[in-house]
Amino acid sequence: MKPLPLPVRLAAGLAVTALEQARKLPQQLAGLPLTVVSEAMQLSMRVQQHVTELAIKGDDVLSGLRPAEEEPEWATFDEDETPVTTSQETPADDPWEEEERAIAEVPEFLPMYDELSIAQLRARLRNLDVEQLEELLRYEKAHESRPEFVGMLNRRIRTVSSPDKPAQS
Repeated sequence: MKPLPLPVRLAAGLAVTALEQARKLPQQLAGLPLTVVSEAMQLSMRVQQHVTELAIKGDDVLSGLRPAEEEPEWATFDEDETPVTTSQETPADDPWEEEERAIAEVPEFLPMYDELSIAQLRARLRNLDVEQLEELLRYEKAHESRPEFVGMLNRRIRTVSSPDKPAQS
């Protein structure tokens, strides 16, 4: 059998492809708004990246032309500021605090404590008794003293210590 001419084969291929695409159209229409929004956001981000790249290149060129500014007197940085201590905190030069910090070790019942996020710690607090919670609180205060951790531990200690606490199962 002799093959059909190329234009006929192309037309048949186009017809089949058009039919396949027509069958997929209802599914594609459902996702069309999401696709359009996604592509628009991608385009916007690409434009922002190009603008930022141009600005960085411009800064590099212009920085060679202008002398560096001295630090304005209103500019403050974290390392410039002295930490404010509250009545609960002890001064940083307290030798007892330094000794406690050096002696305190991660509690054995929670060896991965330093790597836990606040949400991960919250999930583990239900299984701890008052003594363990107080040990964690002492450890936290001696090391990081993160306000959100200290507050959560204090609240949990009050909850567990309260006489009218609900029975745990």
